[in-house]
Amino acid sequence: MSNYFYDMLPADELARLQYIPTVGEFVEWIEKQYADSPALSDLTNTITYKEFCDRIARRRAFIESLGLPKGAHIAIFDRNSQDAIELFYAIMSAGYVAMVFPAGLPEMAVVGSCMKFDIQAIFVREEFMPLTQKLQGVKVLPAGSIAEEKAPVTKVDPDSPAAIFFTGGTTGSPKGAVLTHRAYMRGGYNAIFKPGKVIGVHRYIALLPLSHVFGSIAGLTGCFYTGNLMFTCEDMKATIGKLPVIKPTILVIVPGICDILSGLVKMYGPQFLGGQLRMIISGAANVPPRLVDIFSKLGVEFCFGYGLTETANLTSANADAVTHPTSIGKIYPGQEAKIVDGELWVKGDNLFSGYYKDPVRTAEALTEDGWLRTGDLCHFDEDGFLYITGRIKNLIILANGENVSPESLEEPFYADPCVRDAMVKEDDLNGSRVIAIEILPFMPAFDGKDFSEIQAYMNALVDKVNATLPSTHRIVKVTVRTEDFKRTGSMKVARV
Repeated sequence: MSNYFYDMLPADELARLQYIPTVGEFVEWIEKQYADSPALSDLTNTITYKEFCDRIARRRAFIESLGLPKGAHIAIFDRNSQDAIELFYAIMSAGYVAMVFPAGLPEMAVVGSCMKFDIQAIFVREEFMPLTQKLQGVKVLPAGSIAEEKAPVTKVDPDSPAAIFFTGGTTGSPKGAVLTHRAYMRGGYNAIFKPGKVIGVHRYIALLPLSHVFGSIAGLTGCFYTGNLMFTCEDMKATIGKLPVIKPTILVIVPGICDILSGLVKMYGPQFLGGQLRMIISGAANVPPRLVDIFSKLGVEFCFGYGLTETANLTSANADAVTHPTSIGKIYPGQEAKIVDGELWVKGDNLFSGYYKDPVRTAEALTEDGWLRTGDLCHFDEDGFLYITGRIKNLIILANGENVSPESLEEPFYADPCVRDAMVKEDDLNGSRVIAIEILPFMPAFDGKDFSEIQAYMNALVDKVNATLPSTHRIVKVTVRTEDFKRTGSMKVARV
């Protein structure tokens, strides 16, 4: 393993933490390792790891009573509740394949997803029950279902499927990425690496949806792997309002939530974060340097992460945000990485096994010899730090045939503290195709300014950036937004 990751943890803690290849073995291990430590809390009730694993075992017994064949697909349609978290581990540790549906999924999408992914049973939160009335041939069960007795872990092959996650994938349209036990648990093991002590010293919050691989692996499993306490989150807005009570020491979030928190800190002061926040693990989108600066001044360390659903979330990490603010870090151990025609390719036991029932798109993503084409344009510096310069599918083809990465043109705008978000794209101007940009201002930076002054600032910023670019790459059309961009489920700007 790279010393970069080894050296993050104290030697005694590193020696205690081992890579475990299946979810069932993981559940058994955390019960033995952390039995009396607090594991899960809803701010009213807190259960220990022994109680948590006992409840998972009782959930397994209920699932076994359904009479489904091993390997059957079982969905969870809930918020980030204790029920959902226990069911997630129970399904996988009982030898079935788990799939978490996003809480906002509409009725016909629920029906379509159950059909597409061959769901045989679905555990549903009471408020979502009306959305399942059109399901046929699927066992619909309350999310609170649990047996009195316990069932043991089912022993499985590490290379058998553990979970299916929704993803846009490296080829664009939504699909289901199948993660084996080995891949899922490699991602969970990678999530232990953070600077300083990690065992039993942190309080997490399940802010990101469990349907998103970042929330599931970097948040949930990373927390339990290190014997820490997780607070449930059934309502993100309400939970964020409780930060002064929860007093988190670590947050696993996306930059969009970082932005929200920075605004709340400005309104209510640093005490709004609870006074004990040490670290933010951020991924799914680039983190503007202004956010690193804001939180660094509050004594909060940033760690960037990069990964794909297809790589069990965690591909690289950067614990040096101050010295390498634009890098996505170094490649995690257990992987190979190479740059092919500017594109990052990775290989290792963290890779997904394919898109469910989609051999064509699987073949587009995976080479015959096991390399994943990430779709990200990247380069390494001389110290082994990785940098993303864009996405292949987003490339703008100029009239002269040259390719331009919109992300590379956006980077200097994100470096400006007055810019919240930006999107470069092709657009029409007087009948010609030109490079355009839409800019969302960081409004706190323009307190008391009228919109014309904001526009003038952004136009001047575009001129400044254009002065550094070849004439063929310059931005011709500028739009200053007064409303937020349309965003993806992980709060990234949606490129439409």
